[in-house]
Amino acid sequence: MDVQMLTQYFLRYGAVFIFVIILLEYMNLPGFPAGIIMPLAGIWAARGQISFFMVMTLGLAAGLLGSWILYGIGRMGGDLFLDRYLKRFPKHEPVIQRNFELLRTRGAAGIFISKLIPMIRTIISIPAGVIRMNFVKYTISSALGIFVWNFFLIGAGYVMGDQVFQLLS
Repeated sequence: MDVQMLTQYFLRYGAVFIFVIILLEYMNLPGFPAGIIMPLAGIWAARGQISFFMVMTLGLAAGLLGSWILYGIGRMGGDLFLDRYLKRFPKHEPVIQRNFELLRTRGAAGIFISKLIPMIRTIISIPAGVIRMNFVKYTISSALGIFVWNFFLIGAGYVMGDQVFQLLS
């Protein structure tokens, strides 16, 4: 999906498209890079098609929903998947257990920081579900991390306009 196609969808479907595309991006689906989607939404807001506040609200809501879906997948099916994976690759168990323990000890701060790191920010939701992290703490730390991440990318599009793509590419 290229920038021209995304722009056409933004113009055609408006706020609904912003929500759906950010939701898909937060579910870590290939083809929906945050480095293009978020700044484009910011550019759209700067041009007066939608308010910056609305884009941020939609981005936060979509990010949380995507994170909750992955958390739920981890919580409901993560143990089964992990058991099968470890039967196939038993040498990975110490590394996985060490990372789970790190997540348990870092808790909400670990989730917040993880939400600021590309690729990790979406995947971290599954292990959080597997270890059955407190959902309220998970939600609050996720929301803060999502807000910061979205603010910088959407804000970059809003402030710098089309020049943001020259910087990010």
